[in-house]
Amino acid sequence: MTNHKKEEFRKVRKRSLVIAVLFALFFVTATIAGAKALYETKSVPKGERHNIKEIIPAKAKWEKVVTGNGGFMEGINFDRKGNIWMVSPMTGELLTVKNGKVVSVANYKGPVGAKFHKDGRLFMTDLSGVIQAYDPATGKSSIIVDSYKGKPLNGLNDLVFDKDGGLYFTEPMGSSATHPVGRVFYLPPNSKEPVLFAENIAYPNGVAISADGLRVYISEFGKNRVLSVPAKNAPPSPETPFVFGQYEGGIGPDGLAVDTEGNLYIAHFQAGEIIVQDASGFKYGIIRLPEGAGTFTTNLAFHDGYLYITESSKNEVWRIPVNKKGLTPYGLQ
Repeated sequence: MTNHKKEEFRKVRKRSLVIAVLFALFFVTATIAGAKALYETKSVPKGERHNIKEIIPAKAKWEKVVTGNGGFMEGINFDRKGNIWMVSPMTGELLTVKNGKVVSVANYKGPVGAKFHKDGRLFMTDLSGVIQAYDPATGKSSIIVDSYKGKPLNGLNDLVFDKDGGLYFTEPMGSSATHPVGRVFYLPPNSKEPVLFAENIAYPNGVAISADGLRVYISEFGKNRVLSVPAKNAPPSPETPFVFGQYEGGIGPDGLAVDTEGNLYIAHFQAGEIIVQDASGFKYGIIRLPEGAGTFTTNLAFHDGYLYITESSKNEVWRIPVNKKGLTPYGLQ
């Protein structure tokens, strides 16, 4: 090898070493930053950490908003005009509220969850294993997702958009506490091909994203608990999936909602209550539905200073004033 070639070789090696060192520094810095955000040391409180009165006013009372005509109302959402939208998997209906009454808008095989997209369309998971998008402006529907790697999806349940328009959705059908084969998928923005996000879950039901966007909360209905999983696009971090909340009584957690402070609100099915936890998983307490209401608490949504709840055994929508503000959904941004 000539001296000239040897010199060129040394220069190439030097550049490669510099690039490798810079990459390593970037990775370590990103990892430390992620770890600091999620594992920051906090002071131990002197007394009780929380009280449910931090969430709801002391004299807050439930108000019944509307009662439906049969079915199984859930998947509550608000559009930009403040109109309520819901679905009923038992009757296959997309519903809205007009003049104080529940009105059927369209029919599908078994819509379960619903979330608005920024473009005004309402995306709905279906028991048939598809995600439909309904356009209120035209009344037309289109199928967004119906398979994974060429194979049909099992029955779907809930969904949530991230800040970029990516979509997380749950596939619980066929899974249970003794057969934990449920899955959660992520559909990247402007894509038609979902990617597997989490698996081996005992009936993944509700799904939500933390206020900082770093975690995805999944209701593991079959084990009466909520899981926390690092978000698909979260920066490198040592955090791994863990049990965010374990509950007792009822059957399991259903729909989820998050406020601007990072608190998580859990609709506890067959318990007739909402469980509230802070961003570290510590409980504020529970908000129990009023006497005479049913116990099928399925979904919840924030709107104009209230927390709205669907109770599906009696097909009722209830609301209660809250001291916190809910995260602005992707569809209303």
